[in-house]
Amino acid sequence: MFDSKTLLITGGTGTFGNAVAARVLNNGFAEIRIFSRDEKKQDDMRRRWADARIKFYIGDVRNEQSLKDAMAGVDFVFHAAALKQVPSCEFFPIEAVRTNVLGTENVLNAAMAAGVKRVIVLSTDKAVYPINVMGISKAMMEKLAVAKSRVAGTNMTVCCTRYGNVMASRGSVVPLFIHQIQAGRPLTVTDPHMTRFMMSIDGAVDLVLWAFEHGNPGDTFVQKSPAATIETLGQALQQIFKVSTPVQVIGTRHGEKLYETLLTREEMAVAEDMGEYYRVAADNRDLNYGLYFDTGRSEVSAVEDYNSHNTRRLSVDEMAQRLLSLEIVQRALAGEKVDE
Repeated sequence: MFDSKTLLITGGTGTFGNAVAARVLNNGFAEIRIFSRDEKKQDDMRRRWADARIKFYIGDVRNEQSLKDAMAGVDFVFHAAALKQVPSCEFFPIEAVRTNVLGTENVLNAAMAAGVKRVIVLSTDKAVYPINVMGISKAMMEKLAVAKSRVAGTNMTVCCTRYGNVMASRGSVVPLFIHQIQAGRPLTVTDPHMTRFMMSIDGAVDLVLWAFEHGNPGDTFVQKSPAATIETLGQALQQIFKVSTPVQVIGTRHGEKLYETLLTREEMAVAEDMGEYYRVAADNRDLNYGLYFDTGRSEVSAVEDYNSHNTRRLSVDEMAQRLLSLEIVQRALAGEKVDE
């Protein structure tokens, strides 16, 4: 399905973009376009891959013209560009709107104008029952993508994917804890009982490729994932590095939840179980709103949402095994210093 096609990845210099390039580069793509703002990261990636099939485009999803230039001749888009750090979005909420919401609108408009066939939009569990700006902006991004899928019809398929915590992604807790262990500092734990879904970057790529292959317009996909407490994560890293680093409980930060949710109760009531994944079809009720008043869902009250408290819980040993598969952990075990 990828033979002689062109793929554009927005925010392509991040953890996800590098992982996708590694996975699909030899799957027949004629060209993979990396679209992002950071020329330094693009140069690093260019040197790392040194492959003529990977092209680099400087631009910002806030600028529709730069997207139009990069989108010419593109067949598929993976939209990963976003502001993802909860604190920065809390302090600068309108910036989150400009990138995560209006930027997504620009991506979808440019894709539709260029005749792109499939767009996969990457979202987060924080978009479900959102309490922080990042989650609210991602929830709006999802609604925008579903609405655009109705407009595009069969001309362009737009799907959403939701991630849990992607282990060792840039700015996440795993590199922070490793850095603290290497520096001999206490592990700063927000709440030992806080749980998060634990996904590998390979699992994140699997989810996007599954949505790409199986998605209908407006679908949302999540991967069934185990979870762990922050305490378990810290203990697993202490076990791996054979240290007894003290733990400093600092309390839940602004905009954080005790647990995250991948599917709401309302979504679980209609979700299709696809084995390793759930699919939630778009709500395509009458746009004249008639059915909004004439029908309901009696089964909603009988189901639970799908969250990191009620999914399978990893033990310390299981968490350690997952962490040992990460490149950053192996590099740290080999003596390389890790940044926060």
